[in-house]
Amino acid sequence: MCPVMDQSVKAAAALQVIQQHQTRSLPSTSSPSVLLAYKNATQRLGATGLKVSTLSKAGMGILKLATTQLKQQEKKARVVRASSLGKALPAPVDKKSPLDQLAELVLHGHARLQPLANEPQVTKPQNCRRIVVLGAPRVGKTSILRRFLREGFEERYEPTSEDFHRKLYQIRGETYQIDILDASGERSFPAKRRLSILTGDIFLLVFSLDDRSSFEEVRALHAEIVAAKTALHRSKQKVCVPTVVCANKMDLPSEQRVVSRTEVLRAFGNGCALFETSAKDSVNLEQVFEALARRGGLPVETGPSQHRKVSIRSYQALRAARQVEKGSKPAVCDAPCGALYPLARRPSFGTDLRLVLGPKGNRKQSKAMDKCQIQ
Repeated sequence: MCPVMDQSVKAAAALQVIQQHQTRSLPSTSSPSVLLAYKNATQRLGATGLKVSTLSKAGMGILKLATTQLKQQEKKARVVRASSLGKALPAPVDKKSPLDQLAELVLHGHARLQPLANEPQVTKPQNCRRIVVLGAPRVGKTSILRRFLREGFEERYEPTSEDFHRKLYQIRGETYQIDILDASGERSFPAKRRLSILTGDIFLLVFSLDDRSSFEEVRALHAEIVAAKTALHRSKQKVCVPTVVCANKMDLPSEQRVVSRTEVLRAFGNGCALFETSAKDSVNLEQVFEALARRGGLPVETGPSQHRKVSIRSYQALRAARQVEKGSKPAVCDAPCGALYPLARRPSFGTDLRLVLGPKGNRKQSKAMDKCQIQ
């Protein structure tokens, strides 16, 4: 007999042992005895040197069939016990994975989402903000962020899939954290983009003055942001979302511009801060960063030219010294400082979903929120 057939016969023999034990058991008998028989049968297979990895497809199918039958018998036994005691079976708990929740988010919006089962709720600390950067490709989003992070301008273009940065600050004795999400690669993933919008606090929308399609895309993104935030807050009126719009590449000659200032003002004149910028020449970027801070409720010292840049090790040492001197007043000459956290990565889908589905009380910002807990 060939090895494959021999393995299948052995697996079939194991199943026959289980079925014989099932026929001898009464309906009211509890299933642990059946599981014990299944365990004994698998041990007999193991004693012959047969491993799961060496089973043929037929043998694996037989074992899966046996497992399915055991589960069905377990379910029937619970029903019989519940009916004999006159008790109703508890309703099954709908446990959905983060990916299932993400699909619900895109198909039905926030109203159909349910809290993740057995997962703690997440709330955002008071001094933490997330800036979400959106726009079409090749409009200068990454170059603007490099200016914000003091990394200079890079002429060479490299497509960005997704970038996540975290910057930590010590300003007037307080700790602040800014998370920056460059969600360029989410254009083809509506569910992921919607989740980024729902978890964002401040939005930076960038289009290029020489690309009309990028302008139209930013208009659509702004409408999507307002609609998503309005649905999240369950408001009957459109909510005001902190948004800054950059018309980038103003360094180009006027004959290359295809979007007029009048069109930009007509599209974003209400509720948005508008700036014509040049990431290449660093024109008006300081005003953009100041507007982001003011609209997000952050100190203007979070701007790149308003604080001293230090390493993460120096920042942690300064913070430790602050905690030691917690009872004393900060020195008057103590200048604000900021550091880029090198090990930052975007939170998981589950974490972001719990943040969106957090307790109803976090719909309105409370003064009693915890201060930002920095790594």
